[in-house]
Amino acid sequence: MRKELLTIALLSAMALNQGCSTKKEEAKDEAKKLLSLIVVEPGHFHAALVQKSMYADVDSVVHVYASEGPDVKAYLDKVEKYNSRPEDPTHWKEEVYTGADFLDKMLAEKKGNVVVLAGNNQKKTDYIKKSVDAGLNVLADKPMAIDAAGFDKLKEAFTSAEKNKVLLYDIMTERYEITNALQRELASLPAIFGELQKGTPENPAVVKESVHHYFKYISGEPLVRPTWFFDVNQQGEGMVDVTTHLVDLVQWSAFPDVTLDYGKDIELLGAKRTATQLTPSQFKLVTKSETFPDFLKKDIKDTVLNVYSNGELSYKLKGVHAKVSVLWNFQAPEGTGDTHYSIMKGSKANLIVRQGKDQKYKPVLYIETTDKSKAYEDGVAAAFKAVQDKYPGVELKKIAAGWEITIPVKYDTGHESHFAQVANKYMEYLKAGKLPEWEVPNMIAKYYLTTTALKQAKDKK
Repeated sequence: MRKELLTIALLSAMALNQGCSTKKEEAKDEAKKLLSLIVVEPGHFHAALVQKSMYADVDSVVHVYASEGPDVKAYLDKVEKYNSRPEDPTHWKEEVYTGADFLDKMLAEKKGNVVVLAGNNQKKTDYIKKSVDAGLNVLADKPMAIDAAGFDKLKEAFTSAEKNKVLLYDIMTERYEITNALQRELASLPAIFGELQKGTPENPAVVKESVHHYFKYISGEPLVRPTWFFDVNQQGEGMVDVTTHLVDLVQWSAFPDVTLDYGKDIELLGAKRTATQLTPSQFKLVTKSETFPDFLKKDIKDTVLNVYSNGELSYKLKGVHAKVSVLWNFQAPEGTGDTHYSIMKGSKANLIVRQGKDQKYKPVLYIETTDKSKAYEDGVAAAFKAVQDKYPGVELKKIAAGWEITIPVKYDTGHESHFAQVANKYMEYLKAGKLPEWEVPNMIAKYYLTTTALKQAKDKK
C-alpha cells in the first residue's frame, strides 16, 4: 500500500512538473513573438474586428487603455465573444486600464509596440502623432484626419514616424474586396482594358459611389453605435470619412504602385455635402439612447437630427477626371445592405462593379465593350489567364454587353474578414521594416484631397 502511495505521489509530481514546464514553454513562445498590440480608446467596432482572428507573430496579451464607459465595454464584449465562439475561437487576453489619463499612462508604460486606433476621430490624429513620437507603430482605422488642421498634424506624424523608424498605416479594407481587387487587375491588362481614359467633369473616367446604413448587423448582432458617431465634430463629415476608402481605391486601381504628389497630381474641381435626417426613434434604435445629447443640439431642427454624412467630390488625378460620392441612409430594405458602384473607363472596355437588385445586392464585376470582333475576344481570353493564375477558379461568362466575372464563393469572405487581411499585410511590412515607397505619399495625397474638399464644400455655405 505504501509503495502504491509513493508511486501515485511520484506520478503526480511528474505531471505537475510537466504542466509547469508546458506553461513556461507557452510563456516563452509568447515572449518570442515580434508584435504586441496596444488598443487605445476603442470606440468603433473596427477595433474589435482587428482581433476577430489570431496572428502568428502577435502576442495574445493585448494592453487596452481607455476612458471608462460604454465604448470600451462594447469592444471588450465583442472580443470576449470571439474568444468564446464554438468555431475557431480566439484566445486574446485583455489587460485593461481605464482612467482619464489613459493616453499618458500608455505612453509612459509602452507595454506593446503596435498601437491600434479605431474610435472617436476628434482626437485620433493627436493620438497618432503622440504614439509615433513615442516610437510606437500605429495601425489606424480611417479617417486619420477629418479637417485641414488634422491634415497638417498628420503630415507631421508621418515625418516623425520616419524619424523614429516606425510604421504608420491606415486600415484600407476595401482593397481586399474581391471585385475591387479584380477590377484593378483587369485595368492593368491592355489587351482587355486598353488605356485609362481622361474623361471630363461631366463624364469622369473613374467613378466610385457607395451607400451605407446606420442600422446594420455586425457578427450577427444589431450594431449599437455610440452617440458621438453622429456628431461630425467627433466622427467627421461624410466628405472625410467613408470617402477615404473611395479616394484610396481610385489611386490604388488607376495608378497602381505609382507615387503621387498631392501638390502636382491632384486638382479639386468641386465638392458638396448634404445631411441625412434621423428621427428621435431612429436615433434611439441605433444608439439605445433615450435622448439626443447636448453636443448634438446644434444639428437638430424641428426634433430631427441632421447629420452631414453625405459627400461628393469631383477632381483630376494626374489628368484623369474622377468622382467619388458617399450616401448614408438609416436602414437598408430587408434583404439588401451597403452597396457599391464603380466604373473605370478604358479605350477598349469599361470595368464596372454593380451591387443592385439584379445582382441580389452582391457586388458583381463586368467587362463591357462595344468591340465584338473575334480578335478582341481572343485577346481577352488569352490575357485573362494571368488573372486566373493569381485567382484560381475565376472565370469569364459571356453576356450581351461583354463578360461577367464569375467568382468562387471562397473569395467572398465578407467585410469583417478584410480587417485580418489588412493586419496581416501590415505585419509583413513591420517585419520588413518599411512600407512600399508609394504608400506614405499616397496616404498624404488621399487625406489632402478629402480635407481640402470638406473645406471647399463648407466655404460654399
